[in-house]
Amino acid sequence: GFQNRPKSLKVFVNPSSHKREATHVYYEQVAPLFKLADIKTDVTVTEYEGHALSVLKECELQAFDGVVCVGGDGSVSEVAHGLLLKAQIDAGKDTDYVLRPARAPLPLGVIPAGTTNILAHTLYGIKHPVTATLHIIMGHVQPVDVCTFSTPSRLLRFGFSAMFGFGARTLALAEKHRWMPSNQRKDFAFIKTLANLRYVITAVFFSNIFHFLAESAVTKRCSKDQWHKIQGHFLNVSIMAIPCLCSMAPRGLAPNTRLNNGSMALIVVQNTSRSEFIKHLKRYTSVKNQFNFPFVETYTVEEVKVQPRFKSVFDTKDDTYGSGTSAEGTYPWNIDGDLMEEASAVHVRLHPQLIDLYGVNIDELEGSKATCNCI
Repeated sequence: GFQNRPKSLKVFVNPSSHKREATHVYYEQVAPLFKLADIKTDVTVTEYEGHALSVLKECELQAFDGVVCVGGDGSVSEVAHGLLLKAQIDAGKDTDYVLRPARAPLPLGVIPAGTTNILAHTLYGIKHPVTATLHIIMGHVQPVDVCTFSTPSRLLRFGFSAMFGFGARTLALAEKHRWMPSNQRKDFAFIKTLANLRYVITAVFFSNIFHFLAESAVTKRCSKDQWHKIQGHFLNVSIMAIPCLCSMAPRGLAPNTRLNNGSMALIVVQNTSRSEFIKHLKRYTSVKNQFNFPFVETYTVEEVKVQPRFKSVFDTKDDTYGSGTSAEGTYPWNIDGDLMEEASAVHVRLHPQLIDLYGVNIDELEGSKATCNCI
C-alpha cells in the first residue's frame, strides 16, 4: 500500500504569489483532488509576509499528516522554515543557536504557483500543480538536506539555497520595484544589475571538501575536517544543498549536488568582464557545463562562512547596491528567493535529510526502467 498517504493536511495558500493565481490553482485544481482522495484539509490563506510562520509556531501539528504550501519559492521557504523552527521549539532547543537541529515533524508538499518554482521543478521535474497534488495524495516522500544560515549571534533561517553578490543584488533591486508586474520586475532587475555589474571583496571559508570540480572535470580529494579559505573579488557566491532545477536552468543551478547526498555545492564566480559573465549565465539554459570557465570555481562542501571584507558606498545614482552593500552597511542575501540583509559574516551549515518533502528523486526516476505488464 501507500504507507505515507496523508489523511489530513494543513494547507497554506499565498494569494499574492506571481500573478495572484495561487487561490485559483488551489480551489480549482488541487482541492477537488484532495476531496476525491478523502483527505481532510485545514486551509489558511495568508494575509501578510510571515503569516504562515506565525501560524506554524502556534499550530498543533499532531492533528495533521502533512503540510502543503501553494505559492512560489518564497512562500515554500517560509513554510519550510516555520516547520523546522516549530520542531526546535517543541524539542526545547535554543532557536538562536541550533548546532544539531531536530527534524521537521511532518512532510511538506509544494504546489507550484509562483514564477520560478525551483523546489517544484526539483521534486517533480515540472511546474504542474496536478502532478504535485498526485504525489502528495500517493504519499511519495523524499528526505531532503537543509541548511542553517546564521550570524555569530543568531539563526537567520533554515533554507535550501542562497546567493550572495549578483543573485542577491538582482533580488534586492526587484524588491524595490514591487509596483511592477512580476515578470517585468525581475527582467528589469536582472538587466539593470547586469549593466551595473560589481564585485564584492569577500573571504569564503569552507570545510569538509569531498572533491574539487575543476574546469577540466578532474576530481581532487581533499582532507576532511580542515578549513580552507579563498579570498578575492567575487561577482557571485552560490551555496546550494539541492540541484535547484527550473525552466531557465534545466540541469539545475547546482547540477553536481542532489536532494539528499549530505553535501552542498559552493560555486564562486571571480571578477571577469561583463561579456564573459554573460556567457557563463547563458550556459545555465543549455546542456553545456556552465562551470567550464577559468573564473568559476566549484566545490562540494558541508560548511561555509562568507565574510565580506569591505563596505562600499551606496550608489544612489541608479538606486542599486553599489559594490554590494547598502547605506546601512548591510549586504543583501538571496535565500530561497527571499531577501535578507546582513552586515556580518554568514555561517552556512548542512544538515542531512532534515525534512521530508512530497515528491520523488528525479535522478532515480530518470534512471529507472519501469515496465508495465497490465496489457
